[in-house]
Amino acid sequence: MRLIFAGTPEFAACALSALLRAGHDIALVLTQPDRPAGRGLKLLPSAVKVLAQEHGLALYQPVSLKDEQAYARLRAPGAEAMVVAAYGLILPAPVLAIPRLGAINIHASLLPRWRGAAPIQRAILAGDTCTGISIMQMDRGLDTGPLLTVEPLPIAADDTGASLHDKLGELGARLIVTVLAQLEHARLSPQPQPAAGGCYAAKITKAETEIDWSEAASSIERKVRAFNPLPGAGATIRGTRLKIWRARVNETEGAPGTILETGAGGIVVACGTKALRVLELQRAGGKRLAAAQFLAGFPLAAGERLEFSAKTTI
Repeated sequence: MRLIFAGTPEFAACALSALLRAGHDIALVLTQPDRPAGRGLKLLPSAVKVLAQEHGLALYQPVSLKDEQAYARLRAPGAEAMVVAAYGLILPAPVLAIPRLGAINIHASLLPRWRGAAPIQRAILAGDTCTGISIMQMDRGLDTGPLLTVEPLPIAADDTGASLHDKLGELGARLIVTVLAQLEHARLSPQPQPAAGGCYAAKITKAETEIDWSEAASSIERKVRAFNPLPGAGATIRGTRLKIWRARVNETEGAPGTILETGAGGIVVACGTKALRVLELQRAGGKRLAAAQFLAGFPLAAGERLEFSAKTTI
């Protein structure tokens, strides 16, 4: 099929790669404008842009799609459908109406659960045991369009934001190829989303990354996994910011935020319920280290307390 593809991060690049392997004609690729990143704030292209350039595809990086110039650019290729995956810009109704088959979205949740920007992290934070991919016919609402197909995916007890992202990226890439083949031959009938069970996956804020030690250890452990690798969950001690990469629940008790034990087996910190054994961490400007290595360069002692401030950012 002749397609327009709209996406930005690695999740979307996985789908674009699958479409190219399947032989689809990608007439135009939309992706977000290059953004400053890193300590030097150098402008960096998105994962989708890098892949599109490698394949010599036409690129379009508008800051908005709400004007006649954008409409004309999207009409020009004569695409049969637009595939959208984590693009990051709102598609107004005139854009959705341009391709004959409309816009088809790859969403990383089992809709209507976790509509919005951060479905992967929100599913882990909530303690969900299952997520999946929904392929949806886009409408004017926020992830409210009728479903073309869904496929569940279990969330493992040790899944992080990164590992679940990769699994869902592969699943979404496979499903979109299947769905397009069925659409091409009119073998799919969009079905309305279930009326019950909808919830919103708000964008992750920096304030959320701060660990509140009065929460249950199980909740904090999910936060560590959900925010690994970005934006990272952390706390402060002696004015030094710590990013926690890996931890597990420990069956001990104490005053929340108090270090109960340090050693080769990790750093045990009391929580509102039970404790958290920190296994891997990093201080600001330092390297990601196993707890034993970290303690060799930054000794901590039982009785010290980790701080919590909702205003602290990583």
